This record gives sequence, structure tokens and C-alpha cells, in this order.
Amino acid sequence: MKAKAGHRDEVVSILLSGVEGLRQAGCDLYVVSVSDADDVTIWVSEVWQSKAKHDASLQLPETRAAISKAMPMLMGEFTSQEVIVMGGLGL
Repeated sequence: MKAKAGHRDEVVSILLSGVEGLRQAGCDLYVVSVSDADDVTIWVSEVWQSKAKHDASLQLPETRAAISKAMPMLMGEFTSQEVIVMGGLGL
């Protein structure tokens, strides 16, 4: 995603503000990263126990509040890639 100029750090803070409840919601990995090439790009990498748990997490009041707070600071450029984890380190 891309933040509006001057808002990347605030969006990152919002994205990281609710990490405590993610594991209980079924998230095994949640990593927020920023680009070192510009000051607007943010990546969020997530691994969920199921698509249903991810979808349900988007309906939680705290998730909806965070999305509402961050959206005005975003440029509206989103890309998404869903993959099937086959193995690796860290899960």
C-alpha cells in the first residue's frame, strides 16, 4: 500500500497497534515493512490459519476502527497476493 506523503509512519503505527489480538484471531505471522527507496510504500505480510479466520478478523471492531483511521492517510493503491505456504522458517 502507499501512504500519502508525510503519513507513512502514522499508518505503520496504526497497523502495528493491534498486533496483540492477531494471534487469538488466527494469525500466525504479521509483519509490517517499509521501503528504503521511498517514503510512502508499506508492505504487510500475513500468514493466517485459514481464509475464514482472516475474513472474520476484518469484522472485529478494533480492526474496523484501525482501517477507518488509516484510510484517509492512504493513496488508495493496494496490491494483494494470496499464496499457499508450503514450509519454511518462522511459523
